[in-house]
Amino acid sequence: MSLVTTPTSQLATCVACHGIRVTRITMTLTDGSVVDFASCHSCEHKTWTQQGTGLDVSDVLRKAQKIKV
Repeated sequence: MSLVTTPTSQLATCVACHGIRVTRITMTLTDGSVVDFASCHSCEHKTWTQQGTGLDVSDVLRKAQKIKV
């Protein structure tokens, strides 16, 4: 059993189904970009954002590539 101590009003909400069963993580990609990833457990909708602006997964993959020298 999991105990959630975050008030419901502060939980992340899915932009597709408005559910609150959302995992949200912030990460720094290889190019230094700080991005947020959110995945809804109810409808499986996934989003990537950077400073509040949506990113396409191809942009995220480009930013996360290691550049071979």
